[in-house]
Order: sequence, then structure tokens, then C-alpha cells
Amino acid sequence: MIPRNAIQKVEDALSRQAAVALIGPRQVGKTTLAHEIADTRPSIYLDLESKTDRDKLTDPELFLKGHEDKLVILDEIHRVPELFQTLRGLIDQGRRKGKRTGRFLVLGSAAIDLLRQSGESLAGRIEYVDLGPLNVLEIGDDEKVINRLWLRGGFPDSYLAKNDADSFRNRRGFIRTYLERDVPQFGPRIPAEILERLWTMLAHNQGTLLNASKLAGGLSVSAPTVTNYISLLVDLLLVRRLPPYQTNVGKRLVKSPRTYVRDSGLLHALLGIGDMNELAGHPVVGKSWEGFAIESLLAAAPERVQAGFYGTAAGAEIDLVLELGGRHGLWAIEVKLGLTAKPERGFYNSLEDLQPKKAFVVHSGNDRYPIAEGIEAISLHELAEELAAL
Repeated sequence: MIPRNAIQKVEDALSRQAAVALIGPRQVGKTTLAHEIADTRPSIYLDLESKTDRDKLTDPELFLKGHEDKLVILDEIHRVPELFQTLRGLIDQGRRKGKRTGRFLVLGSAAIDLLRQSGESLAGRIEYVDLGPLNVLEIGDDEKVINRLWLRGGFPDSYLAKNDADSFRNRRGFIRTYLERDVPQFGPRIPAEILERLWTMLAHNQGTLLNASKLAGGLSVSAPTVTNYISLLVDLLLVRRLPPYQTNVGKRLVKSPRTYVRDSGLLHALLGIGDMNELAGHPVVGKSWEGFAIESLLAAAPERVQAGFYGTAAGAEIDLVLELGGRHGLWAIEVKLGLTAKPERGFYNSLEDLQPKKAFVVHSGNDRYPIAEGIEAISLHELAEELAAL
């Protein structure tokens, strides 16, 4: 068992709100975390993918009223979206009885339906907690375990597999299951082969500017269709669209987002990369490390953070810009694969434009040292710790 940092966030949210939604991709560990919380208090668990458990909710109000003194955990809530209206009534009734917090923990495999349904029905009654794959703060700062996390990704079954070959097979099975079973639950029926090709094309273009027209040409569909398909992968928490950071610097700024396959293990499975030797020799290796670092840092950053990248038409760029607000201000972060941190001229030009409060170059070593005035080289784990401390 690898302790998840999100468990304290869920506990805190349950102490504040009647309902808490734990959001994350399938197989990321939501159910395991929910059972761990359930072991600490009276509770009842319902898996809404199970017909037996769904049948218990034929009259959901009657059934749930019988458990109003327990934490009710509803797994895969998107399977019974009409439950949200029932939960609203039960929460309001409970408030009148003084039962204001810790009533329901709902688990969902995507942002798409869950956020819409709960947003309509449970406004002011629900708090959201994101659970992503395992991250560097949860597995430690040892170089070997970080490289293992980078190669295999953070889905627990993949990361904990007995060898790289088993991990790879696990991830390929995960991709197939998502394409054939899970995606149709959340969006329009999309041919699995087209979505897999798009997902693979995004993997080959990891960390580059989104060009929907070019992707559409490769798939023989329209650019708006590609945009809709990518939006579905974003809502399923499988792809990240990192927006450009907009600021008034009097220069032509890049306006297209960058796209990343969020889990590095899935990225490598899509590209057929099975071990570190194959990864080291693959053209995507630098962008793979960049995406892995960005996901690790955003997992550690405060919830209020605004994230983007900075780029100008002249070629100045910064991989990650974090608007932390208040006294923390703007942080500029460049990501470099290698044991030494050597940013390019475009990074320095961008710093002159943005004037961030802090500037870092994340490298794959463990040392921390100054590069220039106001710029530090730092390890991924150490910068993640700094962000988590905020």
C-alpha cells in the first residue's frame, strides 16, 4: 500500500461538507482510498457498476434514509446520475436535523458528467477532490523509483507490476478497456480505432502546439470533430491541454494550447516503449520527461494555481508558468532532461518579459544550485516539495 496524499484532503472536505466528490481516472485508486476512509467510521459502500447494488437503490430515498448515520460511498456515480437530485433532498433534510457534514462520498471516473450533474443539483453542498496517478511526493526521491514512475506511469497496477513487461501489458489493456468500454459511457459513440489513432498521434506530438487541422487530415475527419474528441480525452483526465499564458508584454504571443498525454506510462504504451533503454533512444524522450515533470508539479501545487506555458512568435518560451497569487506571485519553470541544467536563450528572453518572482530549471539530477541571478537549477522532487509546502 502506497499512502495517497489525497486522503487527508478527502477527510478535511468531509469535515466541511455534506458531500464530497473524489474525481480521477479509472483504476487510479479511488475505491482503495474510499475503503481506507470507510474503515475509520460507520459506513456503507455501493458499487453502482454492480446490478446488485443498483437494485438496492430502486427507491433511493428510502434506502439512503436508513443509513443517514453512516458515510455512504457511491462508486461510479455517473452510472446513476439521477441520484444527484435524491442526494440534494437528503442533504437538505439532514441539515435541518443538524447532520451537516460527512454524509456522502461519491466517486467518479471523469469530470464530464459528474461535474455537470452535481453542479446542477448539489451547488453549495459538495466539494471536489482530484485523485491523479501516483506522483513523486508519494513514491519518494530515490532516482530509481522516480525513473520507474516515469517509465511505468502512476496507475498503481502498472507502477507496482512485478516487471516492466507486465506493466506494459497492463497499460495496453487499460487503453483497450477505455476505448471499448469506458469512452462510450461518457460521450458520443466514437469508433475505437479512430480514437486510438488520435490518442497515439497526440503521444507522438507530446508537448507540442495543438494543430487540430493537421490531426484531422491524418484521421480523415473535420478539425471541429478532432477538437471534440480531444475535449472528451481531456474530460476523461487522460490528456491535458496546457493553455498559453496571456500577458500584456507588447509581443505576438502563441495562442494555441500545448497537449500532453497526462500519464507518462500511458504515453509510453501508446508509443510501444517497454523499457528504459527503448525510452532513452526514442525521439519523444525529452518531451516525455517534460510532461512527466509538469504533471508531477501540478499534482503538488496548491489547488488555486493557474498554470500555463509562455511562448512568443519569436521563439521565446517557458515550459510551465504558475500564477500562485498573493505573496507567492508568478513562478517560471523550464524542464530539461539531464543531470545539468542549461536553459536556452529563449528562456532568458521570456524571463525579461514576465519578470517572475521565482525562476527554476528542473533537471533529472538531485543537485540544487544557482544558474544565474534569480534562476536556480533544482530536482523535480525538491521543487514538488516546495509547491506542496505552499
